[in-house]
This record gives sequence, C-alpha cells and structure tokens, in this order.
Amino acid sequence: MAFIKRKERSKERFSLLLLDLEEYYFEQHTVYHVTTSSAKKRKIRGSLKVCSKSIIFEPEDHVEPILKVCFCALYTFLFHLEVSSKTEDVVQTLLQLHRASCLDKLGDQTAMIAANLQSRLARTSFDKNSFQNVSEIPHMECEAEMVTPLVTNPGHVCITDQSLYFQPLNGYPEQVVRIELHRVKQIYKRRHGLRPLGLEVFCTENDFCSDIYLKFYKTSDRNDLYYYIATFLENHMVEHTAESYMLQWQRGHLSNYQYLLHLNNLADRSGNDLSQYPVFPWIIADYNSTELDMMNPATFRDLSKPVGALNKERLERLLSRYRDMPDPRFMYGSHYSSPGYVLFYLVRVAPEHMLCLQNGRYDNADRMFNSIGETWKNCLEGATDFKELIPDFYGNDPSFLLNCLSLDLGKRQGGSSVQDVVLPPWAADASDFLQKSQKALESQYVSEHLHEWIDLVFGFKQKGSEAVAAHNVFHPLTYEGGIDCDSIEDPNEKIAMLIQILEFGQTPTQLFTTPHPQRITPRFQSISRTPTSTSEDSSFEDLTEETRRLAWNNIAKLKLMSTHKIHKEAVTGIAVTRTASSVFTTSQDSTLKMFSRESNGLQRSMSFSNMALSSCLMLPEDKAVVCSSWDNNVYFYSIPFGRRQDTLMGHDDAISKMCWKDNQLYTASWDSTVKVWQCDSADIANNKRCQFQLLAEFEHEAGVNTINLNPAGTLLVSGTKDGTVTIWDTSSSVQLHQVHCHSGKIHDVAFSPDSRHILSVGEDSCLKVIDVQTGMMISSVQADEEQRCFCWDGNTVLSGGQSGHLQVLDLLSNKVTTRIPGHSGAVTAMWMNEQCSTVITGGEDKQIIFWKLDC
Repeated sequence: MAFIKRKERSKERFSLLLLDLEEYYFEQHTVYHVTTSSAKKRKIRGSLKVCSKSIIFEPEDHVEPILKVCFCALYTFLFHLEVSSKTEDVVQTLLQLHRASCLDKLGDQTAMIAANLQSRLARTSFDKNSFQNVSEIPHMECEAEMVTPLVTNPGHVCITDQSLYFQPLNGYPEQVVRIELHRVKQIYKRRHGLRPLGLEVFCTENDFCSDIYLKFYKTSDRNDLYYYIATFLENHMVEHTAESYMLQWQRGHLSNYQYLLHLNNLADRSGNDLSQYPVFPWIIADYNSTELDMMNPATFRDLSKPVGALNKERLERLLSRYRDMPDPRFMYGSHYSSPGYVLFYLVRVAPEHMLCLQNGRYDNADRMFNSIGETWKNCLEGATDFKELIPDFYGNDPSFLLNCLSLDLGKRQGGSSVQDVVLPPWAADASDFLQKSQKALESQYVSEHLHEWIDLVFGFKQKGSEAVAAHNVFHPLTYEGGIDCDSIEDPNEKIAMLIQILEFGQTPTQLFTTPHPQRITPRFQSISRTPTSTSEDSSFEDLTEETRRLAWNNIAKLKLMSTHKIHKEAVTGIAVTRTASSVFTTSQDSTLKMFSRESNGLQRSMSFSNMALSSCLMLPEDKAVVCSSWDNNVYFYSIPFGRRQDTLMGHDDAISKMCWKDNQLYTASWDSTVKVWQCDSADIANNKRCQFQLLAEFEHEAGVNTINLNPAGTLLVSGTKDGTVTIWDTSSSVQLHQVHCHSGKIHDVAFSPDSRHILSVGEDSCLKVIDVQTGMMISSVQADEEQRCFCWDGNTVLSGGQSGHLQVLDLLSNKVTTRIPGHSGAVTAMWMNEQCSTVITGGEDKQIIFWKLDC
C-alpha cells in the first residue's frame, strides 16, 4: 500500500490511470468542447490531454463527465472542438498519432509512438530554472520515465552536486520532482520488465515506500546515475548486502518483518511496480478457532513448502500434469505474486488501480477479496490459486480490509453486498487482526522456520534441481534470464512478451545460492512440528553473561594501563593463570617468559629450542604451560617445578597453533595437518611424563596457520595459508564445510560464543563471517589495514592491526567505530579475560600491553 500512503486523494479527476497500458500522456491544451445534442449549442471549457493512443477531455465543471476518445474515433470528435490556441500544431499532432493508431500491427504502433516520444524528449531538455539553488553544479542529464503503479511518465532527469531532479515532459502531476542528496538513505538498482533499467531512491529506512522510481532507456545512464549518488553518499550511507542483513537478523537485531522487507528490496521488489510488489508469506493456517494459539505448531503454515505444495491431493494432480508436459515444464501456471493479486488485496484502498487493470470494471463479486478464511482455503484448494501475501498484512494500517470509501463492489450470489473483509473468529476487528498477524510473524515457530520459506522465494530452492525437488517450479517467463526481450526482433512478439511478463508476475532476484541459516532463538524453547530434545539454556540469564554484554557494549573505552618490553623479538602467544597473577608469553626469540602482575616485573625466562615459539596455552589448574615451536615440537613447562616436563614430537613442519579441551591437545602445523592427542593433565600436574596417544588427524591442502575450538569442544575450525577455512566435527573427525574465503594466509579464526558463526582475518585485510550450520559466508568487511588477531562476541570485534592500533568493528553495520593507538608494530597476540574487562596484547615491537575497560 506504499503508493496509497504516499499520495493524497486529489480533487483533480484526471489521472494517468485513465491511460491504457504502455500509453503516454504528452501535453495539454485549453479547449472548448462544443455540443450539438440540443437545439442550442453549448461550449464547455476544459483541458484537452493529448496522449499516445487517445485524447482525454477534462471539463472544468465537475458536473460534466470526463471524455476519453481513442484515435480510431478521432475525426468524429475533432470536429466538435474549438481549439483556443495553436490550432494547427494540435491538429498536426493528433493526426500524426491517429496515423500510428491505424497501423495494423501492435508492434508497428508501439514503434511509431516510441519514435514520437523520443522526438519530443530530444526537442526538449531539463529546465535549469528549476534548480533550487543557483549555485548548483549539474553533473549529468538524460531521459527517463518515473514509475508509479501501472503507470510510467516520461521526462528528463538531472543530477547536480546537491539534488536529484525529475522533470515530467507533460508537467504532470507537478513541474519538477526534487530529492536532496543528503536526505537519501538507500538506492537500489532495479529490473523493470526483467531488464536492468530501474533505479529506486529511498529517503526513509525500514519502509517499502520509496521517494522516486526511475526507469531509464539505457542501462549505462542508470549505472552512471547510481554510481554518482553512491559516491556522494559513501560517507553518509552504509551499503548493506543480503549477507549483512542476514547476520543482523540471525542475531536478533532485525525483526522478521524488517528482514523480509530488506530482502524484498534487494531482490528488486518495489511498491511502485505491481509486477514486482514485495511478497510476504502466509503464516497462519488457522482461520476457524476463536483463540489463536501461538504455541501450537498446527496454528502455522508449513514454511518449507510453496503454497502450491501445501495440499497433497492438489500437488499430485499438478505433478501428474508436469510429468506429461513438454519442455520447458512448469508446475504452476500462475505465480504467487502478480499485479492482479496485489490489487485483489488492495481494491478497497486502490479502486482506481483495479479499474485501470481490469478495463474499468471490478471483478465478479464472488471472486473479490471477501474473507481471509475463504482466501486461504482457495489458496489451498484452488486449481490455479497459489498466491502469497503482501507486507500490508503485517503492517499497522487496516484500511485495506475496510470499505471506508463506501465503494459499490457488487453483490454476491447470496445477495449480500461486498463490504469489509470478513475476519477470522479470533480477530476482534481489523486492527486486532493485524496485531495478531504481526505477533505470529515474529513468533518462535516462524523465527525457527522462516529460513525455509526464504530458500524457496529468494534462495537456493528458487531455481534448478532444488526447485524441482521442492515442487517450486513456475512458468519460465517469470524468472530473471528466462527470456531476453532485447533479442526478440519481431516488434509484435516483443510487445506481447513484455505485456505478458508485466501482467503475469515476476520471481524475485535470487539472493542466496546455498541453504539459508536458521535464526538464533536462544531465549525460547523450540516448538517445532517434530519433537526434539531440548535442554534449558540458562546462560542468557546468567550474571556473568550480563557482565560480558555490558563490557562489550563499552569495549571502545579500553584504557592502556602499562607497557612492558620483555622479549627480543615479536610476541607470538599469551597465556594467563586463573587468578591473573602471572602472564606467560612466547616469542620468536624462542623464549617463554613469566611476568608477575603483583611485582609488575619479569619473574622467569625459559628457552626450549633455538627456533621460534609460535603459541602457548595454560592447562587446567594452572599447573603447566604448553608451548608450540617452529622446530616441529610441543613443550610442556611445569609451573610449580619451574622446568620443562615433557616434549611431544608430533609434526613434520613448524607447529603454528594449539587448542586444549578435556585432556585432548589439538596441534596445527604447516605440514598441512591438525592432529589430536590424548594427554592426561593429571599426569602433568603430578609431574609425570605423559603417554601421548594420537587420536585423529585432519588433512588439509595447505599449511595450517591457525585453529580454534568452539566452547563445547564439538567443532574445530582451521585456517590455512591459502585462505581456506574448514569446519570439522571433532567427535567423528568429519569435515563439515570448506570455504575458500581469503586471497592470502589466514591469521586468526574463532567461533562466536554461541558457536553459530566463525570469524576469520587474513593478510588480504578482510574480515569474513561464516555461518557454521550452512557454511555460507554471510559477511565480508574490507579493513583499511591487515588485521592479525582478535577477540569478538559475535557482533563486535576487537582486533589488532598491522599498524599496532586496536580497532573496534561493529559487524552489524560493517563500520569501524573506534581506533585505539597501542603498539609501534603489528599486534600479533591478544588475550581477554572471561568478564571481557581486561585485555593483554603482544606485538612485533616486542612489548606486551595491559588494557583495562574504563566504564
């Protein structure tokens, strides 16, 4: 209902909706219509609208009717006009357009009208007297059409250093449309008629009501204007991708409604284009109960299936026809979204659009949008009805359900007139229906299953073999790339094809080619249709979790407490005792150092090898520190006894990183393997030699530079020198996903605290977020310098860069919010305490720095 919200109902009776499809309004003249129906002549003053297929006379006296005459009847009407000025020019124009209308073929008519339009555009240019400011500098000017529902209006576009202007050729509905560039929030390239010619500009967010939609005649003009605005806005506007919105939605920062709205926008759906109107799913399946039970899965529609597959018996009939159909085959002869379906829902608030689409008539009263329950039933049982819903069903304006305009929409077979939409028993009124629909859309069940519907409409089940398996195949004309209209040489065939595409409906642009991740819903118990075992997750109520959340909200307030230069080469690892009284660090100078927080000085220095130590970790109970080395060995250092206790010779090349969980040591090496060793920490605590047992070996195609375990120890992630991230199941040693996401070596990887996502940083200066469930890369951020190490909470990243600065990055907005000066060389190691209030960093400047949160 975006176009209804945007325009006030004008007292002016003329509307572009009086024109036929693909008809243009060119110019107007003041005329007198002379009637001779009675003995006395009558002169009626009014406005003559010259259009490409007809003329329209709008009398000044509202008692008189508007007259529309097609050019095939032009002579009988022309002789009853007395043109007040420019008689000869007007007559010539009308005769020219009349000749076009007399051509036999539709394509020839359209070509002649298009030539007339281009001639008019070429003879005129943008009137620079319309500039708001005399100091404005024009950047480019071109021809385009402003798109509104069922209508396009030709004119001139001009963009300056301050504003975007559109000047209609006919001066209707206003002389010029102006948009100040600093007010623009989002711009989207659009398909129009399945061709890349559209551009839509929004000055508000979280809405499908744009400020202007332009259709260009050349893709190059569209792209030039887009890049000019994008360049102007690059410091004022964050460019979001489907992946960045997905991350925000997954983590609960976007509602289901907002996320669907963003996906529709990215997939070329627009409130200005009824053939590509935003599509929303049917959610509720119960329209008979007096109470709506949101905790009952049966209340909801199965979101894993398209509407056409919800009824088993109907689906069998459709599949039988599909199997016998010659190529190209399709299961559904009608689409889930089309101009007719949109106006079916909106007829009570957009009657003029329905009349325009249906040649001046409403549909049969029994086929109108009479009842929510009846419409749902027909979508389940009707032979050709597979429509989904529109955003208005989850909005705040119930007027589309009410006959507030007292329209005469006809009488049904039983004799009752069509009035307000009949609501289900559980809805007290139209506003209550919308409120409960909103609640259903944001419910736990829908949050758990919405990704399945996204797979069908925007994702990997939209096309190809996955679409066939999901019973989700529509007519080829509805898909992007299904037909190349520009390659059709016959103008009649081309026009017919374009009209069919516009009227039939179009499938959204495909946004995802792999399974869409599920939403993270930790606060609720699952209410899936199939029983699952659930465990109570109390961590979200835990005080420590609240402390962490508060700390991360203030992470930009980290304050440098002290610096200590204790090594001769770069620091490579940091391990801290539970009481934080002692800090152990490894370095490329081949030493392990023990720094005392109490005495604020160096206490011990140990050397195990003549080669660099690459990392270290603290074993449980603070009894030992484990160090990895470039000499292919792992060294165990006993803290109570102050000596090397054991050595593990486990690889054929340098060991780069280690992890520890439940008496199992994970070692990563440049020999392209990760090995898992059984090692009893109790033996180490009691100063006994360990019996190392190799449990598993994970093979890679390149040297492994870093690894990390999820908090439960059930998953391992590895990052290699060739930029590949691999996710492993530790219990079965099976590879779950492999993602080549960096163009160079990966420096660091880590799971989010909830184990749903993985973050990696590499020498390509990129930060990548991967969904653990699907292996999909859902966010990519290009940093201004190489990031070497990091800590994160799933939303915010504290990373150390090549310059030695720390930076705070908000992944939800893809913005660096804070930079904190620190080291004089690259930050190479980082440790954070459990409460996230203390940070220790090490760098190539041979220093360790202690940081404290200053809240």
